[in-house]
Amino acid sequence: MTSTTAHVLEQLDQLLQAVCASEELEAQLEGLSAAELTEVLQAAGRVQRRLDAIITTATGTVDERDGRPAGDRVSPRAGCRDATELLRRALRVDVGTAWRFVHAARLIHRDRSLSSGELLPSEFEELGATLRDGDISVSGLLAATAPLAKSGNRIGGEERAAIDRLLADMARGRDLPDAQGRPGPAPTTDELADFAAALALAVDPDGKEPDDTTANRRRGFTLGRLRDGVVPVSGGLLPEVAGAVQRLIDALNNPAASGAPSPAAGRVAFAPEDGADQGAGELPDAHAQPDPPDDRTPAQKRHDAFAMIVNVAAASEGFPELGGAAPTLVVSVTAEDYARGAGRSHIEGTEWDTSIGVARHTACAGGVQRVLFDDRGQIVSIGTTARLFNAVQRRAIVLRDRECVIPGCRIPATWCEIHHVREWARGGTTHTSNGVALCWHHHRTLESSGWRIRMGGGAPEIRGPHWWDPYGGWHRPRSRGGGTPHDRRRIIAGALAPPGSGG
Repeated sequence: MTSTTAHVLEQLDQLLQAVCASEELEAQLEGLSAAELTEVLQAAGRVQRRLDAIITTATGTVDERDGRPAGDRVSPRAGCRDATELLRRALRVDVGTAWRFVHAARLIHRDRSLSSGELLPSEFEELGATLRDGDISVSGLLAATAPLAKSGNRIGGEERAAIDRLLADMARGRDLPDAQGRPGPAPTTDELADFAAALALAVDPDGKEPDDTTANRRRGFTLGRLRDGVVPVSGGLLPEVAGAVQRLIDALNNPAASGAPSPAAGRVAFAPEDGADQGAGELPDAHAQPDPPDDRTPAQKRHDAFAMIVNVAAASEGFPELGGAAPTLVVSVTAEDYARGAGRSHIEGTEWDTSIGVARHTACAGGVQRVLFDDRGQIVSIGTTARLFNAVQRRAIVLRDRECVIPGCRIPATWCEIHHVREWARGGTTHTSNGVALCWHHHRTLESSGWRIRMGGGAPEIRGPHWWDPYGGWHRPRSRGGGTPHDRRRIIAGALAPPGSGG
């Protein structure tokens, strides 16, 4: 007899078959707007998560029954060695994918009590409920539970249950309620995994006891022999050495080092050409907020990296001077064109005109130098305006934000530019309460991204596009690593506190 579940899935399969078999499917999708395509992907994601829940729950039942006497086993009756092989054949997936379903099933499968027949709690009861409710995928479940598995029995039952609740609340968006108490947007799998690792670290800060003697004995660095045009490298670095090397690599690969990896970065002067003095308050600021995925091609990324190298070299104290000063990019534009955001700007020292956007970003990433001319072309005034966050302010903002504040962007704040939330040209101060970390790429696509930023109590708050949060609420960014160690300990303590205790 066909079960209700199988019957419903058969109907769903027929509906999806009608959609996928349509010769007009690609044409229909091609004609959709960006918002409509996003809705299609969101709906497909919901369906996929529901199917994940069904497959995982069914896998748990198969795995549990395979441990019974021969007559009750499922996999052997299907001609398969175990549940993994059954899934490989039934789902037509590789062994790794099949094993992920088996592993997920064992984490959330609920056995029945032999005495009462009631379902017993699973290892991760709350996260299992979020999977069955379609709030997370199998990937999300495994990412959230992996850090706890590494800690093993060093995390006690109560602490594990508290972390389970916290992760489930985050998966449902309850960690970012809006002013009306409605759930915030759901996290990405990476955000969920990052928070899980932070919570595990809070309750198991030392992890497995390191062996310094073994580490010192195994340290080494070896250059091999030239082979096929390259020299292979092998060895192992002590953690503190690896950390220092990583910082240097970050500095070289940083898409915002010394300003930004753009020809408009580094040491920059900005020179309005002619026109009346319009005052600093009338010059718009190009700063705002960033956007989601990085869709640059490999060639474009290489271009940006090359631009960064050029800018770092130009800003180097050891680099030869040009005209008595370090090589400085100068982009000129009339004050009138700059104020209205239309027209052209000019790259000084070349024959090239470029868009007004280059001037706007140059002013944003560097400094502004005001050069006023009279009707005969004579310089009548030179002035500069300090609008950049100093090193002390930048370090404080980097410590607070930890990464680009746009949700889902994992660029470390040390790589980011500091953005005036309230535009400097409109009275915004160059103060930590008005600055946020934004990555180079997102900063340049802000105006078309749909993200908005404001400051609340001295900390950034984000409002995203409708697809990210249909309620349109303002939310604090999820801090990388769950915040500071103090933040993580406070969160765990609150989860362990009895209801109504005020903890």
